[in-house]
Amino acid sequence: MENVTLNVKGMSCGHCVKAVEGSVGALAGVEQVKVNLEAGQVDVVFDQDKVTVDQIKEAIDDQGYDVE
Repeated sequence: MENVTLNVKGMSCGHCVKAVEGSVGALAGVEQVKVNLEAGQVDVVFDQDKVTVDQIKEAIDDQGYDVE
């Protein structure tokens, strides 16, 4: 398993957390998603054989948030 922390801009509320955790969590190979609103970060534990960091970033971007 791999672990990545992404800096994400635009998250400000509980809805944002649910949107990001829901979209990233739905990806095959993602084991865990944790959003830290105060830090503007998303921690993801995933199987690198099933999903890439770029796919995770794209899922966040598709929800309307900017991944740095």
